Amino acid sequence: MMTKRVLTGVTTTGIPHLGNYVGAIRPAIRAAQEDGVESYLFLANYHGIIKCHDPAMIHESTQAVAATWLACGLDTERTTFYRQSDIPEILELNWILTCITAKGLMNRAHAYKAAVQANLENGQEDQDFQVEMGLYSYPILMTADILMFKAHSIPVGRDQIQHVEMARDIAQRFNSRFGKELFVLPEAAIDENVELLVGLDGRKMSKSYGNTIPLFQTPKQRQKSVNKILTNLKEPGEPKFKEESPLFEIYQAFATEQETADFERALNDGLAWGEAKKILSEKIGAELDGFTEKYHDLIAHPEKIEEILQAGAAKARVEARELLAQVKDAVGIRTLG
Repeated sequence: MMTKRVLTGVTTTGIPHLGNYVGAIRPAIRAAQEDGVESYLFLANYHGIIKCHDPAMIHESTQAVAATWLACGLDTERTTFYRQSDIPEILELNWILTCITAKGLMNRAHAYKAAVQANLENGQEDQDFQVEMGLYSYPILMTADILMFKAHSIPVGRDQIQHVEMARDIAQRFNSRFGKELFVLPEAAIDENVELLVGLDGRKMSKSYGNTIPLFQTPKQRQKSVNKILTNLKEPGEPKFKEESPLFEIYQAFATEQETADFERALNDGLAWGEAKKILSEKIGAELDGFTEKYHDLIAHPEKIEEILQAGAAKARVEARELLAQVKDAVGIRTLG
């Protein structure tokens, strides 16, 4: 059976919350445990500095994101887990790919087009006002991330499909121009069943909306967060329905089908919102409390995280050096003699 390589990058610009866990962390960890899968997971800290210019946040987020994945059960024996900045070969490849990438391709990137459109709508004469090269050319860096490790499958949301398509275009252009099939053509993997967790107010859980529930809390802290979930004014004993509060959807993300059905029936029978929130808080805790102690231990001992990342980088660089040497030879960057 052919081994499939799956690669995922996590940008280091925030502290993971419950929505990140349900939508990305939990499914990725489960997928990495499947037979016939080689998983590559990296902390995309060079991508982080494209939009985040707060050094403290980049550093804090890198530590928190790494600690979260490790605490939640990432198996570093089965997954190559590394920090992007520890693989200098990626940036060398990034430059080589930049030299063969059509500017027109970058002009079509969604993030760049959105920035230009915003400038035009704001009456700016210069459509590139405050557009920096990191924003403009980061699809090439993403391409280098993907192609360096010959990944077959890139799990992405629909808004990220374009980046995988660009990686395919650039890989094909290189292979064709230099007559060598050095790069694997990646495929975007869209999980139609991915869970997009709703937040406290019913919108998608996002730090930009300020509606998140932190991932690692004490039971008392978690209950306080859960109590902020939007509900209506129905009294205990009045029938309640799942569409009336985000509370039900959040519960569903942590419960079995039978537990979900029982919870819905209890709401229909008049379960008080306050009692429902206690049940939800306990259900979340049943899954996460076992990870919390490990997370805080890792945060308190960052050298443990660093040791794991360095081991992952050492493993990754063996492969990266080999491919980069082939790429440099293909473009004519060779030793003399």
